[in-house]
Amino acid sequence: MSADGTGRPRRRRPLHPEEKALWDHVTRSVAPMRPAPKVEPMPEPVEVLEAAEKPPRPKRAAIADAPAAPKAPPGPPPLAPLEPKLRRKLSRGAEVDARLDLHGMTQAAAHGRLIGFLRGAQGEGHSLVLVITGKGGEGTTILAGEGGRGVLRRLVPQWLAAPEMRALVVGFQTAARGHGGEGALYVRIRRVREFRR
Repeated sequence: MSADGTGRPRRRRPLHPEEKALWDHVTRSVAPMRPAPKVEPMPEPVEVLEAAEKPPRPKRAAIADAPAAPKAPPGPPPLAPLEPKLRRKLSRGAEVDARLDLHGMTQAAAHGRLIGFLRGAQGEGHSLVLVITGKGGEGTTILAGEGGRGVLRRLVPQWLAAPEMRALVVGFQTAARGHGGEGALYVRIRRVREFRR
């Protein structure tokens, strides 16, 4: 609230002529909610008329007349978890459409193999596949620059969640114990007709 108690903020500085011209341009397109009382216009000083008759600076005119920026295309659809009914079937031993075992692969080889596998599964019309990453136990060999034990277990979910994978992946979840538990993932494959930008 302002010092005068009206609730209106005090203007700290007067508007520059450019700001006033921009404000006048904006308010011309706004219809008042209540009709304004008719007031006789006061004659303007000659200096103000001369300033108003000058053409606006090109920079300001270009901004005011510029078309609206095009809307960004919609983002990829969000990931969806497995339905509880499907999850129960899988925990009771239901089979998946295909399997990929990434044990012993480097990050680069595993990433390329995963993408190829998912594209192939989508092309064959599979809806659910199993990707085995391994748990990264004590016996795992640590390669220089590969990130240590359990690196694929950490990276594969990140790869599957990447926006560029949404054309292939509907969602994923940790596998049931019978299919590898925390060392494997169920991946739901998107049907080709489901994803169009």
